[in-house]
Amino acid sequence: MLLLACFSLTFATKAQESGSVFNFLNLPVSSHSTALGGKNISLIEDDISLAMQNPALLTGVSDKTIGFSFMTYMQGCNTGAAAYSQQVGARGNWGVQARFVGYGSTKETLLSGEEVGTFKPLDLCVGGQYSHLLSDRWAGGVTAKFIYSHYGEFTSCALAADLGLNYYNEETDFSLSLAARNLGGQIKSFGNQHDRLPADLEMGFTKSLGHAPIRISVTMVDLTRWSRDDYFTTGNKLKGGSIFINHFVLGAEWLINSKFYVGLGYNFRRAYEMTAAGSSHAAGLSFGGGVNLKRLKFGLAYAKYHVSAPTLAFTIAYNFQKEQ
Repeated sequence: MLLLACFSLTFATKAQESGSVFNFLNLPVSSHSTALGGKNISLIEDDISLAMQNPALLTGVSDKTIGFSFMTYMQGCNTGAAAYSQQVGARGNWGVQARFVGYGSTKETLLSGEEVGTFKPLDLCVGGQYSHLLSDRWAGGVTAKFIYSHYGEFTSCALAADLGLNYYNEETDFSLSLAARNLGGQIKSFGNQHDRLPADLEMGFTKSLGHAPIRISVTMVDLTRWSRDDYFTTGNKLKGGSIFINHFVLGAEWLINSKFYVGLGYNFRRAYEMTAAGSSHAAGLSFGGGVNLKRLKFGLAYAKYHVSAPTLAFTIAYNFQKEQ
């Protein structure tokens, strides 16, 4: 009931990205998620990086698992993450996580244009997670996060939480999830005015197609923003029916066998934004694949999040649990 109450509070939030900070939190961490469009909160896999988008998915991660992620972003910018999880009793999992975005070296100038040195902008987020099996098919989770940004003489920090809920029917291989992300606020702002965090309410499902080795995922994002006046992308209001379709992220996978997968995704909102910014080549499209061995897992994905350069995402995880 507490989880549902917290979810309901997010409907009163209008966290517009055009007026929010710490938007690096919207970047995917998992290469698997990146391959499927960049947003996926319902994929049931032994993948610790997926739990960074929905903490309820931590219940599906093996005991004593460590994972690392790395992704190229804009030209000269890179982002990475690390996470560790461990089981607590028969139904619980706890974990710790950290992620960063480095923007390289930037020239520091005065208002007159005089160069006085260089600085290295940095975004950082560290947190702790806990998930619990509420029943045989329901799981809930929470992530508490500390967020920090440093841009030359300006710094800002915030406290936030992610809440997740997942239903999974193993017999039909159907998963349904709800996640409320980045709920919180700044404790130190860049200036005199506090800005919003990029809070988001997301819903999604994943389903295999009978006996075929195909699995599809549909994720809906920005469920608190349906008004044309609230929804901005690249400085332009969306037109007509585009408002509805840009809430969807689609993904499909070919499960070659129990160890190999290939995925393809399409993010409607990212396609619109990239096209509006002047890049129509592969806008919104992503793809990738991965290998799931008994103790070692890794994946690679391609996407495009900025007109200056494509994105390559890499994830690797290892399970330290000794065989029984």
